[in-house]
Amino acid sequence: MKCAFCRKELQVNERVARTDTCPHCGRDLRCCRQCKFYDTHAYNSCREVSAERVVDKERANFCEYYLPRGSARKNVNRTEDAKKALEALFKKA
Repeated sequence: MKCAFCRKELQVNERVARTDTCPHCGRDLRCCRQCKFYDTHAYNSCREVSAERVVDKERANFCEYYLPRGSARKNVNRTEDAKKALEALFKKA
């Protein structure tokens, strides 16, 4: 995972505690900006529709749906995989 604030690579366990911080910049790890579901274009900036609204997206919170976001490299692979799946779906035989 990369820190959303300082962009440095982090090694995190599966569970990120509410009190965990980035060792490089000291910012909270369990906050909306560090979450897999964070999306500024989504309602309440969250793609998880059942999540409660969090006002301060940069501070630690108690969201039950929090998942550490992956690095940018993983997101690129997911996009490429989705494109390949669509091409295979609409491929003429």
